[in-house]
Amino acid sequence: MPVTDQIRFFKPLRALWLGVFCTLILAFTPTSATAVTVSGLYSVEVPVSGSGQAALAQGYADGLARVFVRIAGTREVLALDGVDALLADAESLLLSYQILRGVSGESRLSMAFGAVGVNRALASVNAPVWGANRPLTLAWVAVEDRGVRTLVTGAGEDQANAAETGVWSAAFARAAQERGLPVALPPAGFSGNRELLSDIWGQFTGRVRKASEGVEHDVLALVRVNRSGNQWRAGWVFEGAKLNSSEESVSADTREALAEALVNRWAELYANRYAVAAGEVGELPQVEIVLRGVKTVTDYGKATQVLEGLTPVENVGASRVKGEQLTLRVGFSGELDQLREYIALDSRFVPVEGGSQESQAARPSSLPSSAAASAKPTQLDSNENQQEAIPEGELEKESSEQTMFSYQPSPVDEEEAEQAFESLYQVLYYRWQPVPAIGNNGGQ
Repeated sequence: MPVTDQIRFFKPLRALWLGVFCTLILAFTPTSATAVTVSGLYSVEVPVSGSGQAALAQGYADGLARVFVRIAGTREVLALDGVDALLADAESLLLSYQILRGVSGESRLSMAFGAVGVNRALASVNAPVWGANRPLTLAWVAVEDRGVRTLVTGAGEDQANAAETGVWSAAFARAAQERGLPVALPPAGFSGNRELLSDIWGQFTGRVRKASEGVEHDVLALVRVNRSGNQWRAGWVFEGAKLNSSEESVSADTREALAEALVNRWAELYANRYAVAAGEVGELPQVEIVLRGVKTVTDYGKATQVLEGLTPVENVGASRVKGEQLTLRVGFSGELDQLREYIALDSRFVPVEGGSQESQAARPSSLPSSAAASAKPTQLDSNENQQEAIPEGELEKESSEQTMFSYQPSPVDEEEAEQAFESLYQVLYYRWQPVPAIGNNGGQ
């Protein structure tokens, strides 16, 4: 496929992922369970040798392999029969892409794959499919090094061990980003609590559970990390999500490798619990739309009628009703992004503030003329305000990848949280506004 090289100079986002990672710890809303939507699961950025057809084809394959691991929940998916053929045809699953270039000539390929296409591809090789609504793990990590124990926390001032904590939190953030796993750390205010640190080391959950009551999470993980010679070891126990509560452990030579091994294992455990078997991935994808402000039967009928009239929508059915909140299960064709774009054209559907609307690193620039999923990928234009160029050698180290976690509004109860975890696609939240805004035809 002929490609016009698009060059984009960009500023290193040094703390982008770590900032989002640490922000998770600041949500002090008591809750029993809350599905966290992981946006950007199907977006990825990889180094490429150039903008030629062969280089791009390799980049597409490399990126799709990483996305497959995120969605299947295990690296073993790459060894399945048929996966190599899927990777060789990775472009067919691509929605959009962009070539990024550093000042010294290094290139990266930023791309977004279609969620529906990727899920079906995995199902075609009998791989599990893990959805975008994932449990949030609050990790209480105690590190013992040279006889000194430290609690790994989020960013904070006046921390005695801020540098060491920063190394560990950054390592966990990078590993969590790569696997699409929501992991939060406790606030820095707990760093001086020696009793709590001792309980984490002993893996006694009582006091830790009490300290976690005000911090949003689905699962608690008590992790103890120690070093023996040149080897690091992490042992942990879980509480929540019906996971095995007995201790497991991993070992590695470096902090970064240990964090990666630990997060990889956690991702596998969660995927075993929540991933959908290949046979359950239907030909017609379905998404749940939570609509608030549905006060009357007329509201219900009109909202359903509007959705049924959208081009990508195949069917609409009520799933749950709680007060003025209506949950609809919508079958659609094409990609989820296309459905969202059609809904956005009707001003009666107002996205709920704080609701998760997935933002991918590379997106089609306009509403498609049809819901077909087989359209050619869009190469995004880079003619935007020029950012500070990346210093030489920083392109590989400081990616501009926009993958990040974002919160959905918390489900009402644990049953709804469990249903969200087991859904393939993120739950979409809107408020029903019966009278559309003036000046917007709202599909009327």
